Amino acid sequence: MKRERFAQNILMLIGAYLLIAGAVAGYLLLSGRMTAQTDPFNPELVALGKEIYSGHCAGCHGVDLKGQPNWEMQKPDGTFPAPPQDGTGHNWEHSDRQLYDFISEGGAIFAPTSMNSNMPAYKHQLNPREIWAVLAYIKSTWPEEIRKKHAATNFVGGFRHH
Repeated sequence: MKRERFAQNILMLIGAYLLIAGAVAGYLLLSGRMTAQTDPFNPELVALGKEIYSGHCAGCHGVDLKGQPNWEMQKPDGTFPAPPQDGTGHNWEHSDRQLYDFISEGGAIFAPTSMNSNMPAYKHQLNPREIWAVLAYIKSTWPEEIRKKHAATNFVGGFRHH
């Protein structure tokens, strides 16, 4: 009888632990703290990201983050013009981790076979902190509504569609 009661108590403790751990993990995921790797509210990180963006990204994505004209129209060579990064494009549909990987590895390895990407890989030019800083800067320019949608995208792992 004592063994059964002991086993029940252990199971109840394990259940309570799992419930609490699940609640904490759920909170962290829903708040974006577990998945988000960049902070658009950190002035130091945003300033660094802006500087790096100006030197490495603005040539294609625009100084104003507006991207290239007709960015949704495929060119004859199968590539697309650089999309905007100001929240009017599709980058908020990708998780922080996916955006990091796009910058680090380049767009070609992520693009569907039906299209080509001119997005270069920056893993040999930028360190991880610098890539996260660029993302912090980009996200700092997004309207609050887009940041909220992106937090939901981070929660589900990316590729969220409207």
